[in-house]
Amino acid sequence: MANPVVAIVGRPNVGKSTVFNRIAGERISIVEDTPGVTRDRIYAQGEWLGQPFNIIDTGGIDMGDEPFLAQITEQAQIAIDEADVIVFVTSVKEGVTDADEKVAKILYQTDKPVILAVNKVDNPELRSEIYDFYSLGFGDPMPLSGTHGIGTGDLLDKICQEFPKDGAKEEDESIKFSFIGRPNVGKSSLVNAILGENRVIVSDVEGTTRDAIDTKFVDPEGTEFTMIDTAGIRKKGKVYETTEKYSVLRAMRAIDRSDVVCMVLNAEEGIREQDKHVAGYAHEAGRGIIIVVNKWDTLKKDNHTMKEFEQTIRQEFQYLSYAPIVFVSAKTHQRLEQLPELIKRVNHNHERRISSAVLNDVVMDAIAHNPTPTDNGKRLRVYYATQVATKPPTFVIFVNDPELMHFSYERFLENQIRAAFDFEGTPIHIIERRRK
Repeated sequence: MANPVVAIVGRPNVGKSTVFNRIAGERISIVEDTPGVTRDRIYAQGEWLGQPFNIIDTGGIDMGDEPFLAQITEQAQIAIDEADVIVFVTSVKEGVTDADEKVAKILYQTDKPVILAVNKVDNPELRSEIYDFYSLGFGDPMPLSGTHGIGTGDLLDKICQEFPKDGAKEEDESIKFSFIGRPNVGKSSLVNAILGENRVIVSDVEGTTRDAIDTKFVDPEGTEFTMIDTAGIRKKGKVYETTEKYSVLRAMRAIDRSDVVCMVLNAEEGIREQDKHVAGYAHEAGRGIIIVVNKWDTLKKDNHTMKEFEQTIRQEFQYLSYAPIVFVSAKTHQRLEQLPELIKRVNHNHERRISSAVLNDVVMDAIAHNPTPTDNGKRLRVYYATQVATKPPTFVIFVNDPELMHFSYERFLENQIRAAFDFEGTPIHIIERRRK
């Protein structure tokens, strides 16, 4: 199930990025006392009292050369479209401005909860000045200091109270997978080709698909799939929604809901930086991953083309060495019949569980062939290993001192585990713990 989404909106220079970083618990966006400086990451994962959620900093959504108010309008609209809860940030130092009222009028159009936060209340004397903000019409203003963290806990409590409550839902046993990638790599075409019918609009215009569309189907063996087509970017008149960052936002939500992610590359265009960005998020989220090279029919090929392309992928996506690669064409249906079977195999590996006895045999054999490292005369000792979770497979290794586990030796153990068991398509996590 996808995590709820919190959007931080407001006019420039009210401290949206500072609030964003405070909630995320780390400095993610660039923070500088200049309007419109945020050009960095615009999303993060946060957690409060055990409740995970995603955060969007709309200040990072750049609308290009559009006028100032048009940018505010588009950013607020993105928040309305994407978020479950909206945090409307204002500044006590400037009071209620015309731009604040402009944002408020846009937010009146949504039925989603809006929390009004008055930022830069850095000392108790300023609290008396927040009452002017009642005029914006969003109930009690919440005093906040993003810089010092004052009021952050109260704000997070309020945010979590407003998250949608999930009623009792029938358990969905289908394999959920999504196609992610840049606009115009052929995600919607792949959906249609697999389904054999045009349920999703397909166009050469980047970003025809507006919303993530779930489509269920059953393969000849009776396996039920839920296919999630991530949305691209649509042009709205003369105002362009952000081309790269906005599509990453859409991909994030689909990744959160997927068991297996199909990372789609365009064979004609090769690999771009945004491909790495999106794939990195899927990897960090611990999802099963398949690399799908689409439009393979458009290339002039010889006996070495596929091998060379695969080598380039392995070089550019070194952290995805476990992910299988399939070269397909949505237009000619080349190799498309391999995808459902590959998704089933990756999903099976993603939820694979290994018994502790067999796992420890593999780990101890690995140590016998390649003894543990030493540091300043102290040797790493491995006592026991056990699997503690699936999706992705997660292993805890009990040792005498976790600091002695060099990343290269951890990688060696991971490779030995992969050599012994089929974990193709899934990341595996290894956690070192001191034996008590």
